[in-house]
Formats: sequence, structure tokens, C-alpha cells
Amino acid sequence: MSGKTAVVVVGGGYAGVMAANRLTQRDDVTVTLINPRPAFVARLRLHQLVGGSHKAVYDYREVLAEPVLLVVDSVTSIDAAARTVTPAGGEPIRYDYLIYAVGSADTERRVPGAAEFAHPIATLEAAQRLRAVVDAAPSTAQLTVVGAGPTGIETAAELAEQGRRVTLVCGGVLGPYLHERARRTAAKRLAKLGVSVIDGPGTKVAEVTGASVRLAGGRELPSDITVWTAGFGVPDLAARSGLRTDAAGRLLTDETLTSVDDDRIVAAGDASAPSDLPLRMSAYAAGCLGAHAADTVLHRIAGTPAEPVSVLFTAMCVSLGRHAGIYQVAHKDDSAMRLYFSGWAGAKLKEMSCQFSVKHLVAEARKPGSHRWLKNDTRQKVLAAR
Repeated sequence: MSGKTAVVVVGGGYAGVMAANRLTQRDDVTVTLINPRPAFVARLRLHQLVGGSHKAVYDYREVLAEPVLLVVDSVTSIDAAARTVTPAGGEPIRYDYLIYAVGSADTERRVPGAAEFAHPIATLEAAQRLRAVVDAAPSTAQLTVVGAGPTGIETAAELAEQGRRVTLVCGGVLGPYLHERARRTAAKRLAKLGVSVIDGPGTKVAEVTGASVRLAGGRELPSDITVWTAGFGVPDLAARSGLRTDAAGRLLTDETLTSVDDDRIVAAGDASAPSDLPLRMSAYAAGCLGAHAADTVLHRIAGTPAEPVSVLFTAMCVSLGRHAGIYQVAHKDDSAMRLYFSGWAGAKLKEMSCQFSVKHLVAEARKPGSHRWLKNDTRQKVLAAR
């Protein structure tokens, strides 16, 4: 051994890359990033990959600090007692500290027929497969997008802008996070693009077949291609490794993002559940949590107290094709304000958010420790009131 502190980061998304880059500010730390793909996936742009307006991938040499060792493999297990992780294609890798940043992916599709006939979009491979299916389909094919969160809205708009016939099945309200004023604006834009929005009671999907989508209210919609965006799940690596998780499978941690089972394991991103009160899934939160997880590890190495996590959500943005979008401004408690920006301004702000999500990683690679974000005391008030 070199005498250096070995940190292994599992997962190479926004959280994992940010954490790995930030750790390189100490010369006495070695950082290994393990990720199943050889390229960084910009999850924010997977709907654009399906629509053909962006590749949604970057070479890791563009976003990862030079000292970080990249291992392209999947981790099959974590042995907390031995402080090792086991890649699918190799020998166990030892660590002094582990950052668990496995992210999120497609959730289990329990609706009858959904696993067989609906196409997910939550991963690069799924989006690539869907792109091929859409490209091979005739222009008259009926596409049905299930789920009216940001991913569903963005996918429906992207495909409609390409001239496709698209129905968006909400399973409830359109854009649940949006303020009702912004929701009306989104509905008008989708209608202008030709998207048929099915929302309200009885619009949850009850069954998917190869040619239709049946709703709980009894309505049956013709569907040549069904796209599933209703929910995200997290990998079960933590649970399989004997670490405690919340009901959704996220690693349970304290407020410093340290596992409740092992102070050598720190979590970040979508797969973390600090105090069993996870933050909203987003690339923005993932980057902040990745930086905070790295700081927690650096504090432990230095023998100084780690700080509680604090992230202020200022907005949530949704693209509505390439020429319009909504930038929904948020209150301190992460609820939607009446204030939002739409149209061209919304599109520009959304594009800037996508660009900055990657630029922040690049900046941290070049100057480790430089990433800063807005903090918020609302979380601690909520925890204190429990």
C-alpha cells in the first residue's frame, strides 16, 4: 500500500463524478470511480437523445479529474466489514472510505403488460433502444407517453416537435410540481405541439398491450409505441450488501450523508436517504450531494467534524421542445411559487441548467473544492419538528 487513503466511488453520474473530482484536492488520497459505462451520461438530456437533438453522453476525459482512476464495471456487492467492493469482472477492490452514488433508473413496472410492451427511458441504453424503435416506426405511428412529471412532459414535447403523433397520459394532474398557472401554460404549449393530454381522475394506466393502453377509468387508447416515464427506482446494491435502506431502497444515512451502519460509507445523489428524508431527485441535488459527501470524507480524514447537509432548491425547469420551456421558481420549502418563466425564456433557462450541470463537474475537475451551492435551514426545521 502507498500509505494514502483509498476512496472508492461507486457510480459515475452527477453525484459520483462531483464527489470524485472534489476528493482530488488532497494529494494523500487515491480516488477510484467505478461505473458500468465508459462515458458520462447527461440524464437531463435523455429525452433529447430519443428525439434526436442531443447525444446525451460525454467522454469522461471531459468531466473527470485526471488523478481519478476510472474502472468500467458494475459493482455486485459491498463488504463493509472487509471494506471491499466486488466488481462483476474482477477481484475485490479495497477502500478506506466508500461513496455510494449509484443513482436511479427505471422503476419496476407492475402494471400488467408494462414490463413487456412499454419502453423505459431512465437509462442511456433504454433511451437508445427507444430511439431505434421510434426511428423505425412510420410517421403515422401513435406514441403514448405514460407519466406527466418532467421526463414525461419533456419526452412528449420532444417527440411531438419531430412531427410525431403523441398522447401524454398523466395518471393525475399534468406536472404535479408546477404551480397551477405554469401548468396551464404547459398544457397550452403541448396542445400547440399537437400532444393530446389525458389527465384527471381515472387516467392511471391499468394495462399495456402491444397495441393499446387501457386506463383505470375504462378508456382504451391505441398505442403503437408506449413510453414509460412513471417513476424512478434505485439499484438494490445497498440492500443486497446488508446495509439498511428506506422503503424505496435508498441507503439510510445521517445528516452528514454517512451510512447509519458504517461511518466509512457515505452516500450521495438519488440513492441516498439522509434521516429517512431524501431530497428531491435532480441533477442539481446530485451535484450538491456529491460535493457534500466528498466533504464529509475529507473531514473524516482530517479528523474534523462533518457538517449536516443543506441544499436550497431555487427552481424546477421543464423543456417543452427546443423552443419553449418552463422555469418554475420555488419557495424555500421547495414548493412552487406563482412566479415562473415560460416560452423562449423558459427554454433558455432550461438549456442553461443542462449546460451548468456538466460545467460544474468540469470546473470541479480543474479546481477541486471550488463548487459552491445555496444552503437552506428549512430542512433542519422539518427534522426538529418530527
